[in-house]
Amino acid sequence: MSKLPSIKKYDHPAGGWGSLKAVTSALVEQHVTLDGARILLHQNKPDGYACVSCSWAKPADPHLFEFCENGAKATAWELTKKRINQDFFAHHTLASLEAWTDFELESQGRLTEPMRYDAATDRYVPVRWQQAFDEIGKMLRDFDPKRTVFYTSGRASLETSYMYQLFARLYGTNNLPDSSNMCHESTSVALPETIGAPVGTVTLDDFQHTDCFFFFGHNTGTNAPRMLHPLQEARKRDARIITFNPMKERGLVSFANPQSPKDMLTPAQTTISTQYLQVKIGGDIAAVTGVCKALIEADDRAQKTGMPRVLDAEFIAEHTHGFESFADATRKAEWRDIEVQSGLTRGELEAAANEYARAKAVMILYGMGITQHREGVLAVQMLTNLMLLGGNIGKPGAGICPIRGHSNVQGQRTVGITEKPALVPLDKLARMYAFEPSREEGMSTVDACAALRDGELDAFIGLGGNFGRATPDHHVLEPAWKRVLLTVQIATHLNRSHLLHGRAAYLLPCLGRIEIDLQASGPQTVTVEDSTACVHASKGFAQPASDALLSEPAIVAGLAKATLQDRGNVDWDAWTADYSLVRAAIEATYPEQFKDFETRMSQPGGFHRSIPAARREWKTRNGKANFITPEGMGEDPDMSFDGERTLRLMTTRGDSQFNTTVYGLDDRFRGVFNTRDVLLMNRDDMTRLSIAEDQSIAVTTVSKDGVKRCLEGLRAHAFDLPRGCAMGYYPECNALIPLSHHAKRSKVPAAKAVPILVRAR
Repeated sequence: MSKLPSIKKYDHPAGGWGSLKAVTSALVEQHVTLDGARILLHQNKPDGYACVSCSWAKPADPHLFEFCENGAKATAWELTKKRINQDFFAHHTLASLEAWTDFELESQGRLTEPMRYDAATDRYVPVRWQQAFDEIGKMLRDFDPKRTVFYTSGRASLETSYMYQLFARLYGTNNLPDSSNMCHESTSVALPETIGAPVGTVTLDDFQHTDCFFFFGHNTGTNAPRMLHPLQEARKRDARIITFNPMKERGLVSFANPQSPKDMLTPAQTTISTQYLQVKIGGDIAAVTGVCKALIEADDRAQKTGMPRVLDAEFIAEHTHGFESFADATRKAEWRDIEVQSGLTRGELEAAANEYARAKAVMILYGMGITQHREGVLAVQMLTNLMLLGGNIGKPGAGICPIRGHSNVQGQRTVGITEKPALVPLDKLARMYAFEPSREEGMSTVDACAALRDGELDAFIGLGGNFGRATPDHHVLEPAWKRVLLTVQIATHLNRSHLLHGRAAYLLPCLGRIEIDLQASGPQTVTVEDSTACVHASKGFAQPASDALLSEPAIVAGLAKATLQDRGNVDWDAWTADYSLVRAAIEATYPEQFKDFETRMSQPGGFHRSIPAARREWKTRNGKANFITPEGMGEDPDMSFDGERTLRLMTTRGDSQFNTTVYGLDDRFRGVFNTRDVLLMNRDDMTRLSIAEDQSIAVTTVSKDGVKRCLEGLRAHAFDLPRGCAMGYYPECNALIPLSHHAKRSKVPAAKAVPILVRAR
């Protein structure tokens, strides 16, 4: 008997007994209680495997249990004893599976054998590996490479990612969109202009020296829970933590360490945020403007009165460009406008500025609450402006830290997964592999979706992920997949993207990262890069789910050989037999980043890639760190928010979820149980719109493109959100996001401020 949906107030801290119970339940549900518990001891250890969910840093001196609740769920999900084979598809047509929820599809277990779509029966049927490779290769050779997409999720290893991008470029395309396009591409565009690096500047060691943290737009308790350990340690030495987030997320409110006997056996818990500012959705640029304004005006007063400077004038003079223009614009900003746009008071922002000013080392950490807006690039650059005012880049304990999502989403970019050829050493690849690579910019995720919608996509190859659910405009895009000539999905679990197939479709099951990868030269090790640009080795410990599984490198090599034939002087078989040869190729391609790759990859804590900005070396066009002067404070200036009927919708993940993978229907920290079909709203908005608690509602997007985007069957619930703001779950609410509603220049879907109308049904 299924449980009824319910909403309950949840006041407990993140971690604690709730986390232990959730981990135990996940192991039991996947029937891996003993094996899972044993293997979890190797998670994020120097001689173990890198977590398959988030990319948070792996410490050199790990805890005994160096995993979080969601990391344990991801491990249990991969180790599950449940299996999908030809018998499953013999009993289910793809049309019938379309009625299943995302959770129901993925919870069926691991894929075990290669499959090919049979249109006559509407089922996947078994196919031999070599036959699949040959058929796919023959079709790809007949297609225009410009109409073929090579998509990558964020968990493929550095080795696989390098092979994959080389395969695509030898084939003749730079169509290499990835999950970064949907989350932190705004970071990758913004930071090179301001500090000359596309990634953050801090390492895990910096947490020990920081006395003030600023958090923006991130749910740490769910999306990077292991970070709560260094934050708890920082709070014990009285470091200040200032949080800007529309919702009061439990992980940034309080934390009980599951590894601390005191925290577990007493009511003890650590207050994480010393100031929690519930900024309006889309109000972060205004909020940062207010903090900067308070600092600059305080510095002006200090100069007039002969008091010590508030800003780091020496750093600004020596290392930066554009300060006066930025300072003048900030001085002219009106407090009334700042308060209206941010939803915060002048007093709150000045209090945050005071904490910044008195700190010796400030770190800013941010998530997709910053990047997924129309002005997401500018929002990131405003955070950099704030850091430059105090000289808080390039010194111990200070820096900017974008919190990346999936486990190697940053690393795959490092080794060439990008649609932008200017970011790849194409001349070197041309010399190494004897070919002339395309110099034409490829498709981003948004571009690929537009090509799909417009019937301009011949083939789609997906290396992991759930592209069809992760993208916006579900109702517009889903019917278009049937016009694609070929879809190939490399995966461990069944998901909805596998039902959104082309005319010819292949489902190629791969080994998981936790599984032993035995090749001709012996057991293999792979590598990943975490959010702090540290590279780690990872080796499997579990027996493969099926003898028929191939590794991701082996599948990429099989596809490349069948497609390219003699093109390029790559020994794909040798690379498959010994991944150290791939690492040697990566080092040869990127010698500054991967010097002595093979010897350094297994050192505790990983090895840190060279980030010049962390040394105050600015690889920008003018050789300086640049202040960027904003033209306005709105993060979504071209969207219509009339303040009366229109609400700002943000989509978010739940507690039992990582990216599109839903491990369960509970979102414990928000008090939502046994359902995801909810819209959380401000109570005053519900009263104003005549919507009762638990009432069935219809949610419609406000747009001018003539496309009706509506979700029905959701239920409204009151929640602690700023007025005019609402929250719904990702990816279900992606149906409400227009494909055109994306960040300027970075093309990240603007999922954090979608104008909606809500009406009772």
